[in-house]
Amino acid sequence: MNRSHYNGTLRLSNQGEAVELIGWVSKKRNFGAMNFIDLRDRTGIVQLVFDESFNAQLKDVRQEYLLHVKGLVEERKDKNPQLPTGEIEIVVKEFEIVNSSKVTPIIIADETDALEDTRMKYRYLDLRRPVMQKNLIMRSKIVQSLREFLDHHDFTEIETPVLGRSTPEGARDFLVPSRVHPGTFYALPQSPQLYKQLLMISGFERYYQFARCFRDEDLRADRQTDFTQLDIETSFLDENQILSMMEDMLKKLMKDVKGIDIPTPFLRMTWNEAMDKYGSDKPDNRFGMELQDFTNLFEHSEFVPFKNTIENKGVIKGIVVEDFAPSNKEIKNLTSDARKYGANGLVVFKYKDGALSGSAVKSLSQEELDALVAASNVQDGGAILMISDAWLKACNALGSLRNDIASLKGLKNKDEFSFLWVVDFPMFEWSETENRWVSQHHPFTMPKREDIPLLDTNPGEVKTNAYDCVLNGYELGGGSLRIYEQDLQDKIFEVLGFTPEQTQEKFGFFIDAFQYGTPPHGGLAFGLDRIAMILAGTDSIRDVIAFPKNASARDPMSEAPNTVDDVQLDELELAICIDDKQRDMLTAIQAGNVPVQLSNGETIQVSLDEIRQWKESQN
Repeated sequence: MNRSHYNGTLRLSNQGEAVELIGWVSKKRNFGAMNFIDLRDRTGIVQLVFDESFNAQLKDVRQEYLLHVKGLVEERKDKNPQLPTGEIEIVVKEFEIVNSSKVTPIIIADETDALEDTRMKYRYLDLRRPVMQKNLIMRSKIVQSLREFLDHHDFTEIETPVLGRSTPEGARDFLVPSRVHPGTFYALPQSPQLYKQLLMISGFERYYQFARCFRDEDLRADRQTDFTQLDIETSFLDENQILSMMEDMLKKLMKDVKGIDIPTPFLRMTWNEAMDKYGSDKPDNRFGMELQDFTNLFEHSEFVPFKNTIENKGVIKGIVVEDFAPSNKEIKNLTSDARKYGANGLVVFKYKDGALSGSAVKSLSQEELDALVAASNVQDGGAILMISDAWLKACNALGSLRNDIASLKGLKNKDEFSFLWVVDFPMFEWSETENRWVSQHHPFTMPKREDIPLLDTNPGEVKTNAYDCVLNGYELGGGSLRIYEQDLQDKIFEVLGFTPEQTQEKFGFFIDAFQYGTPPHGGLAFGLDRIAMILAGTDSIRDVIAFPKNASARDPMSEAPNTVDDVQLDELELAICIDDKQRDMLTAIQAGNVPVQLSNGETIQVSLDEIRQWKESQN
């Protein structure tokens, strides 16, 4: 079976040529004396023309039949400007049916009415759709462009293990039981973080890999259990040098893949600036509605929510939305969303004919209302949405509302690409559930040199040499300079509440390496799937992954995860012991309350912490 050309590559310049083509039937039209078929391969569609002598042969041919065709390229009389091949057609001289097809359960076209789970169950058919093939071909070009840049800049591509040990990195690990060492487990890597730093200690200086990573966490449209990141680490470069090099890499990427020249250097803003102005550490600056601080306008207000906030050293912040007059129902929904995002409530003012209206107007003085109009610069027909709360809660909630409203009003232009860096992240954040400081990035992030004394006095104020690359409100990737001195790394573990014994148990092999001339180093990782999603102009990461999981972390096509037989479990010395009673017990454990039966037959509820304390006392 020969092929002289790919279907989507033929043009008017090929007129008169004899060609051999292979492809799937995308559409068939029967006009009695003449039949037309649109033949599709991965490069596109070309129109075939059959005279009536082929009628018997074509009788049973339908969509998704695979054909091998020989014919001549001729100019079309009724040209189709919507198709790259729309100026020509193939007058068929002979053809054969390579394979037949059942009626497909989904429409094989850019637009399909199939539900996502149906698309994923028949993913091999979904991937025939031109838009899906375009997405994955673009993803391949992204990898090619990135690899070319890094190879040109003396980076070495090195693979790191997929089976490693479990370390606390923020998300839950996927565990793999060992048959050779019963009762022990490997962990699939959440990232190659420790290994890439060890490669710097090994002296490679510039490393990268397209690494498979695994995190057992709840899924979203831009998140998967297993994903790919471009992992990068360098030695002897400072933060500015790393960011500048990455900007050049992304500039090349956008030119190679999208044909766009993006300006460099990228805008840089601190984490504090991003939160205060956009309410997000991954701000989307393609549109306005920036957060404004109105606290000073209401320092003496008698409006109870504002008064309480002022007394508790909180802030009163808001956003102005143009051409926005929400109904009472919409205000109720916005208020519900604000609470969902962590705020105590939401105050909404509508501005019409030079006056503010809203439920809070009667509780504010005219001077306060006039000051708000002047400070906010609200225009006729617009609205002001305000939250009074602790600074971080107010910023987070308003930032989320800002994004929701921008999507609702169509302010996010997918053809606009706005890159920026967010820098100087906090080193720690306080965990109410664990009652301790936890790392905002990871415990190997380098604190700002000038903030190191604060580790003993005020850890919450320590800033880091960490940086995130943001594109259109998505975090493309992030990283940091790394700690390379043993004493400083020990101090960070101490602030995090780890004892020397716990540190050695969790990170011993890694910490030991710091004793052997560790170079200053830093790096970052970019989410390949997320880059492809944005450049493809889709809202779901599943559209740029060949065989993804659905929102329930299942693969409807292969039906993974699935059960395994007892022979496999026996080899691993594992047993699955879940009946209805045990399932109730697991549910209770997950809820934090465990029923325990005493020797007298009485059943009491105890917490997991109480069980741990009892076990320690027995030891």
